[in-house]
Amino acid sequence: MPIGFLTVEQRRSHGCFNAEPSAEQLARYFHLDDSDRAIIDVRRGDHNRLGFAVQLCTARFLGTFLEDLSDTPKGVIAFVGRQLDISNLAAFADYYHGVTRKAHTVEIRRRYGFRDFSDESARFRLNRWLYALCWTGTDRPGMLFDRAVAWLITHKVLLPGATVLERQVARIRNRAQERVWSLLTHGISAETTAKLEALLRIPDGGHVSVLDRLRKGPFLRSAPELVRALGRIDNVRELGINLSVSSRIPPTRIQALARFAATAKASAVERLPDERRVATLVAFILNLETVALDDALDLLDIVITEIFLMPRTPARKPGFVGSRILMQPRFS
Repeated sequence: MPIGFLTVEQRRSHGCFNAEPSAEQLARYFHLDDSDRAIIDVRRGDHNRLGFAVQLCTARFLGTFLEDLSDTPKGVIAFVGRQLDISNLAAFADYYHGVTRKAHTVEIRRRYGFRDFSDESARFRLNRWLYALCWTGTDRPGMLFDRAVAWLITHKVLLPGATVLERQVARIRNRAQERVWSLLTHGISAETTAKLEALLRIPDGGHVSVLDRLRKGPFLRSAPELVRALGRIDNVRELGINLSVSSRIPPTRIQALARFAATAKASAVERLPDERRVATLVAFILNLETVALDDALDLLDIVITEIFLMPRTPARKPGFVGSRILMQPRFS
């Protein structure tokens, strides 16, 4: 997975205000309770009281401290000022040009339990949580990034730079993917691997790869088509893939790999790294056996039903070989 997966919007909005907070957000993150007021009221001057309170609430809402306090929305300053009975909001400009803001930042971290992203305990918990998400689901990396930001804010861990967190998410996601590939390819013999690789090649005298042929399910209501559907099952089982290899892997992970193999060109699958390529083909075969069985049973039901209904239907025209049916794709 490429490390640079964030959108321009995600990079631009990371750790800063994108708009005025809503009324609900103001009430949740910018409300000052009695304990907050006790800490704030000992500050000297309205500008220090207002600035300290705004920095505290900003850390709660954004998960970080603003480098440039002039980017604070006016609605935030007004909401905090009303709680402190400060009418001269222009005093805030004196605060972010002053020298006490850095000392206030240190005090807010200490008093309210904010930790840096470099804290080993916090990073371990984040990594474990992210790994569980990656292992059990198939969330896109951008969504994982947003969920990681929410986790850090909830657990009072100050946000790192967008690129730092982006790389962290990429590493955890790659680790989970590599474990899936390793489990799927573990125990696969060299002979089976060769058979899987052969699926990507076009047989002599053929026009499509074996993979493309296996991906095509039955589409005619006829006995010959039923025979072909049963032969498709035999072709899958001849590969000798042990179904037990998927017992320790979440079904969503196998289905994601199988879906790629079912839709991508054979040449695209062939260009994958060795372990990922074999794992993708194993996942495809594991999923295909179930799909092929379902297709054959559906077709068998249709053929048997037509046989019993045949006396009640008009005679078919000479040369009729079957009618087309719509089969819903199962790799979805």
